[in-house]
Amino acid sequence: MTDTRATTAPGGVFQLGGDLPVHRLGYGAMQLTGKGVWGEPSDRGQAIDVLRRAVELGVNFIDTADSYGPYVSEDLIREALRPYREDLVIATKGGLVRTGPDQWIPVGRPAYLRQEVEMSLRRLGTDRIDLYQLHRVDPEIPIADQVGELAKLREEGKIRHIGLSEVDAEQIEEAGRTAPIVSVQNLFNLADRHHEAVLDYAEKENIAFIPWFPMATGELARAGSVLEDAATEHGRSPAQLALAWLLRRSPVVLPIPGTSSVAHVEENIAAADIELTDAEFDALSALA
Repeated sequence: MTDTRATTAPGGVFQLGGDLPVHRLGYGAMQLTGKGVWGEPSDRGQAIDVLRRAVELGVNFIDTADSYGPYVSEDLIREALRPYREDLVIATKGGLVRTGPDQWIPVGRPAYLRQEVEMSLRRLGTDRIDLYQLHRVDPEIPIADQVGELAKLREEGKIRHIGLSEVDAEQIEEAGRTAPIVSVQNLFNLADRHHEAVLDYAEKENIAFIPWFPMATGELARAGSVLEDAATEHGRSPAQLALAWLLRRSPVVLPIPGTSSVAHVEENIAAADIELTDAEFDALSALA
């Protein structure tokens, strides 16, 4: 296969865990599955093309989870990106059981988490997962037990780094007493910033902040809005401006926009080239 990858890093570079350089604009693989994040994609070949195109455009950070499909997304990543594997940072997650389309149930029993790590290793075709994230904290199980099992797997060489998802700063601190936490993946975008305090904490501690659902704009993109006007000024879409705002918001932010369309992958990655002025950034920041 001819290597046609870009030589630049979309959005710049962040040292994940202090030793893994990742290009800050990554790709989230949740949308590659069927409706309700359940089952196979309607067009498997197109899903493969999307993954390869993202890498061709300079993405080296791919985020997935065992619950996407379930298992479908990890299988697609292995099939599509095997030729590039040594140059990529693959992040996956465990701790959510799927009982049907759009249904997600936290399960953090240590034995279950160990099983899911072992299965993700097989599906991804690797002997070590670069970043393994606890997809949700199970309220029935002490955080120390959940993270502790991941720490054991890290000591065994099966996980390189540990991250968390949908947590507050206090939970990050609690988990950090059991094992080093290098990332947090929370809902965050231009329109929804209720995790602003977590982002500030992550920046202070140099922990990667991975916003999921990063391009949401909602009513902020209505005709005549500050966002719509700024997008028009740059000749870009409101979603692209929302990504550019995230990249500017903090150097620890690693957006992972997902899509099942090659054209949208190209559009998303192009957002890394947008340079917001100070006035534009401040105006967008004041919207929510």
